[in-house]
Amino acid sequence: MGPLKAFLFSPFLLRSQSRGVRLMFLLLTLHLGNCVDKAEDEDDEDLTANKTWVLAPKIHEGDITQILNSLLQGYDNKLRPDIGVRPTVIETDVYVNSIGPVDPINMEYTIDIIFAQTWFDSRLKFNSTMKVLMLNSNMVGKIWIPDTFFRNSRKSDAHWITTPNRLLRIWNDGRVLYTLRLTINAECYLQLHNFPMDEHSCPLEFSSWDYVIMTIFFDLSRRMGYFTIQTYIPCILTVVLSWVSFWINKDAVPARTSLGITTVLTMTTLSTIARKSLPKVSYVTAMDLFVSVCFIFVFAALMEYGTLHYFTSNKKGKTTTKDRKPKNKASVSPSLHPGSTLIPMNNISVPQEDDYGYQCLEGKDCASFFCCFEDCRTGSWREGRIHIRIAKIDSYSRIFFPTAFALFNLVYWVGYLYL
Repeated sequence: MGPLKAFLFSPFLLRSQSRGVRLMFLLLTLHLGNCVDKAEDEDDEDLTANKTWVLAPKIHEGDITQILNSLLQGYDNKLRPDIGVRPTVIETDVYVNSIGPVDPINMEYTIDIIFAQTWFDSRLKFNSTMKVLMLNSNMVGKIWIPDTFFRNSRKSDAHWITTPNRLLRIWNDGRVLYTLRLTINAECYLQLHNFPMDEHSCPLEFSSWDYVIMTIFFDLSRRMGYFTIQTYIPCILTVVLSWVSFWINKDAVPARTSLGITTVLTMTTLSTIARKSLPKVSYVTAMDLFVSVCFIFVFAALMEYGTLHYFTSNKKGKTTTKDRKPKNKASVSPSLHPGSTLIPMNNISVPQEDDYGYQCLEGKDCASFFCCFEDCRTGSWREGRIHIRIAKIDSYSRIFFPTAFALFNLVYWVGYLYL
């Protein structure tokens, strides 16, 4: 190509030649120019072909077969490389395809990985224009493979569809890369004290029968959206529902009793469902604590009405009223009804209506810290005691129950999420 171009430009340098000679060189130049154009087109095609040759070199199958036959000739796959001379160093690499689910009942987790091992085997060196041989799984059983196994696996499966998911690469310097895909069920002993706000570090241990152990730790944290919807929110709503009885008339015995029993049974069901997703551990988890406290609140709301109904029942009021007789017969009012208290005023007994219908029992000694009867302020009532009107216990509960439950939730969530 180079000399031809130099020859083309030579007619323009021959200025001392005759006109006929110049014309002859000019015609020759035009003819050669056409040849040059065709040659350049052919060169472009050759250049394209050369580029294709570089991307996909043509190697005869017989050459690869000859290389493999020469490598396997006299090769003993039962012996590791450099046996008796030096240890064989295996470099490992793990690519995680997916991880999960984590099974808290069986204390294990599932992981899908591509496990790669690299080592040098001087017996597999070869001289060729090819730098690497990419081979399928049929070659794996003909060379030495590391005896790597997973120590904490309960079950391991290699993938075989549609063909065995294994790849073997051999470099011309004797370096070998063996890659395979595995699904492993590995042990992970979970500490569930903070369940479902727990975090774990699950290991994946693998080693050789040379007892060299390597461990990979996977830090896992649980997403608690499922448990929030299935357990926490229903428990909170059930507790709030139990407070509705504080606004129902105390005389509506069927309504308040059925509401209290229903909420207690609902909490029992929620507690049973929450425990099904957990192993039978001997310690209290965070969810156990929350469900138990919610159950206590619901049960306490039912007991509150039982206490109120016991001390404010009409039968009790009638009995205590009949036992009390007026000291001055002239001052007895004919319109006196159960629940009234006689207060002497200038030797005249005037009936006083008791909104809550009950007096202190005769001879009752309010020795406890809390006194629940109106008339215990006098007589056997002792100084320094707290006076509580039993009939207003609903009013107290409307404030006490929501406040106590709110404080519990504040301490619970701050303690488990941030401390």
